[in-house]
Amino acid sequence: MTYIDKIPQATVVDLKQLIDLADGEVTSRTLVQRPDLTLTLFAVGTGEEIGGHEAAGDAMVNVLSGVAEITIADQAYMVAAGQTIVIPAGQRHSLYAKEGFQMLLTVVKPAQS
Repeated sequence: MTYIDKIPQATVVDLKQLIDLADGEVTSRTLVQRPDLTLTLFAVGTGEEIGGHEAAGDAMVNVLSGVAEITIADQAYMVAAGQTIVIPAGQRHSLYAKEGFQMLLTVVKPAQS
């Protein structure tokens, strides 16, 4: 059985090559979508924003390129390529592209009974 079927397996992959970064756009590509786990690539053009929202699980943002300003409960963090931040479940947050960025978002939610 294959659990991650949106990218080639047993192959070295540069995740940045799987999603295009373009000014004026926010794009996403889902790699895994399960009730307890999602893996999604995002590309956010310079000056674009993913507005305030909350997630049901812990959200780990791994910035692949560029610079994101990530605000969690009114505290802003600059997260650059190669850096990661975890957003606690239920915390209101937003993401702003100080410099166009690509990221891998992993959301881990409570197991469903």
